[in-house]
Amino acid sequence: MARYTGPVCKLCRREGTKLFLKGDRCFSKNCALEKRPTPPGQHGLGRKKASAFRIQLREKQKAKRAYGLMEKQFHRYYEMAERMRGATGDNMLVLIERRLDNIVFRMGIGSSRAQARQLVNHGHITVNDKPVNIASYLVKAGDTIAVKETHKDKAFFVELKNSKISNLPKWLKFDTATLSGQVVELPTREDVDLSIADHMIVELYSK
Repeated sequence: MARYTGPVCKLCRREGTKLFLKGDRCFSKNCALEKRPTPPGQHGLGRKKASAFRIQLREKQKAKRAYGLMEKQFHRYYEMAERMRGATGDNMLVLIERRLDNIVFRMGIGSSRAQARQLVNHGHITVNDKPVNIASYLVKAGDTIAVKETHKDKAFFVELKNSKISNLPKWLKFDTATLSGQVVELPTREDVDLSIADHMIVELYSK
């Protein structure tokens, strides 16, 4: 599968907002956006004119990059959301929030979505006691997400047991002692804490 392998801090600078792609570094003084809050490239400061298309495109790119998705993946969620009842933009973001890699990140098992995706792909995570190594797996309300029993003695997870998880969404539960959590309920649009104008993405794709 294709994936972006360049410097992720450059993506935050390009979008002009923190996408939290580097875990703890995004909250420190070493954050690239704090040091250089301008778009990358020698002409970054010269980009001032913003057409309607450009604004819509930037919102789409911001959402894609925050969740670590490629264009084909992202557009597929739009098509799924369009077939569902309710607002397409809301449905799209809620679908993406339900991805297993995002759930692992939200529970604090991974410090970033990229790390969470790697943990899933390497077979460290189970859903309802069954190993799942597909990052795009969509969780359901009531699902139990846990670190695989035979992997809990690895140094990474032993350290996680001794840490405290902060900012856990209200629709999730996670116990560091057992390295197990649960999807209490499905997320809503209000639970998406990223500043994304989803209606602009819908306008862009519906042209």
